[in-house]
Amino acid sequence: MSTVLRLVAAFLLLLGASVVQAQNRVPSDRVLEALVKSSLLSLNDANVTGNYAVLHAKLSKPFREQFPPEKLKETFKEFSQGNADFDIIAAMPPTYDPKPVVDEDGKLVVKGSFPTEPSRLLFELEFIPSDGEWKLIRIQVKLGSKS
Repeated sequence: MSTVLRLVAAFLLLLGASVVQAQNRVPSDRVLEALVKSSLLSLNDANVTGNYAVLHAKLSKPFREQFPPEKLKETFKEFSQGNADFDIIAAMPPTYDPKPVVDEDGKLVVKGSFPTEPSRLLFELEFIPSDGEWKLIRIQVKLGSKS
């Protein structure tokens, strides 16, 4: 019986180590695109509806503590008042510039754009490992020129 317990414990340690190791690397293209789109579409839905609770729930704990839903609403007031609706990005692939990286602090840093019309949607996102997945810790979005 103790051999079985040791094998199970060893398996769990290996499984935990592989999750941590995986979070020290940039995710696959498909996972990265899902992270970016999920974050930006949650922001878009919050801006369109005025309800920032879902976006707030998707944030990392430090970000949630610093930015309650009311503060998120105030921060993104320009988008909601300007009737910016960029849900079209669901059908577009993002372009990354520069290439996404995991920095020396262990944050996944993703910058890029979507070719939305009439202006590109520019984004800067940062994620940290939390609860076995990447969670948003920083989000900056703006509508920029076509250049």
